[in-house]
Amino acid sequence: MAKSPDSSNNTPSADAPKRGLFSRKPKAAKVKKPSRLKQIGEVFNMTRRHDPMVPWLMLLAFLGVVAVSLILGFLLENWITALIIGIPLGFLAATFILSRRAERAAFAQIENQPGASGAALSTLKRGWITEEQPVAVNPRTQDAVFRAIGRPGVVLVSEGPTHRVRPLLDAERKKLARILPNVTIHVIESGKGDGQTPISQVAKKMNKLNKELTKIEVSAVSKRISSLGTRLPIPKGVDPYKARPQRGR
Repeated sequence: MAKSPDSSNNTPSADAPKRGLFSRKPKAAKVKKPSRLKQIGEVFNMTRRHDPMVPWLMLLAFLGVVAVSLILGFLLENWITALIIGIPLGFLAATFILSRRAERAAFAQIENQPGASGAALSTLKRGWITEEQPVAVNPRTQDAVFRAIGRPGVVLVSEGPTHRVRPLLDAERKKLARILPNVTIHVIESGKGDGQTPISQVAKKMNKLNKELTKIEVSAVSKRISSLGTRLPIPKGVDPYKARPQRGR
């Protein structure tokens, strides 16, 4: 008489939890994001490594705001209310100092690295249309040109020594001038050389440019550039800074 197949292979384990006919599948465990305090702590530690003075500056800002609040409170004969208001304002002042110093520390880490100018453009506020990839790049020298479109017009931000990156800038500017004859094209050279702008000041300099376009015109300019395919033809997933020119055999 033939043996029946082992029923343990066809039936669920006795230890496995049973689900009803209409019960839902158990949800996957969500990955917990770090808390706000933990994020602030990480930013503080990163900033302190590059700027040892930041704890003292934060403490000075906090104590200064609280002291001013107490003085006003004594003058108004209501120092308790002034202290209650002054402490949160002191924490706000210390956080502001930390944010400004953290931004400087972050730029100091990426300075002189390929793509630093693109990272500077990512700090721009609303109203700007930027691209992660450069619009022109020299694979041999790693010099690059990034582009941003905003109300001041089109801004080209270069990365590399002036004498090397100038041909890339001129070629990109002429290309844009042909298709956008009535739009101002600004050029900013990032770096520490003569006439160049440090990457920490690039976004600030762009925001100070005179506004010439409306929001609708900014969108139209962006669509115009995209439709004509003026982007650098880099395949997706390819890092332009890792590209190397092919040598002849």
